[in-house]
Amino acid sequence: MAPRAYWNGSLKLSLVTCPISLYPASTQAEKTHFHQINIKTGHRLKQQLVDEQTGQVVDKDHKGRGYELSKGRYVEIDEEELEAVKLESTHTIEIDDFVPAEQIDERYLDKPYYIVPNGKAGVDAFAVIRDAMKRKDKVALARVVLANREHVIALKPLGKGLLGTTLRYPYELRDEDDYFNDIPSPKVSKDMVDLAAHILDTKASKFDPHKFKDKYETALKALVKRKAAGKTIEVPEEKEEESNVIDLMDALKQSLGRKKATTSLVKGRKRVTTHRGRKRRAA
Repeated sequence: MAPRAYWNGSLKLSLVTCPISLYPASTQAEKTHFHQINIKTGHRLKQQLVDEQTGQVVDKDHKGRGYELSKGRYVEIDEEELEAVKLESTHTIEIDDFVPAEQIDERYLDKPYYIVPNGKAGVDAFAVIRDAMKRKDKVALARVVLANREHVIALKPLGKGLLGTTLRYPYELRDEDDYFNDIPSPKVSKDMVDLAAHILDTKASKFDPHKFKDKYETALKALVKRKAAGKTIEVPEEKEEESNVIDLMDALKQSLGRKKATTSLVKGRKRVTTHRGRKRRAA
């Protein structure tokens, strides 16, 4: 059963419009989640809102929103006042510009969505917009209102559909200079850089997300399974961290030597094994 659409509306390019649906492209459903419980009874806990000055529990009718003007001084903003600045939800993603994909700074990428045509009526218009973007190898920049906020969204062809990724605003990004300015600029030898570049070449590969293994998630699931089965969980002893004081050139050479040794071992194994799995003497 297909998941419920997160957003339904229209995609508009000039005078061409087609009905579409947005679906979140990422999910947290498969991750292990924990609840807070009472360890005496095993019952789940509920949180309460407490006034930080009086210590009294606040009921739902007295809960509101406040913006902190200064330490401990708030201006109250109620729901009706928020409605005054609420953006009109037009339910239309209107394309403003087309830009080369490489010009989009990856730091601006936020949440991905799958965009599909909603119903048969707009399939032709959807396909025309998608295929025109493929031909020009461009990314569309558009605007969409989600959860009362307007977002800039980048659209690009993905298979038979479109991938829409909301973008962060400049004020949401921290200035890299605050972090990079204090990094020293040492003079490293060309030999070291060449050796490091050669190591990079030996590890060249293709991007394959199926190789990604979430070791912590796997360990969490195993822990829960063992604990539910009544088995004892033993905490391993902490290992002493190795010293980081190393000779850089020596480390580079050792890294390259280790790679060569592994490659030679793999090749040697292939030479002494036939396609039927029987070993023969290497030539």
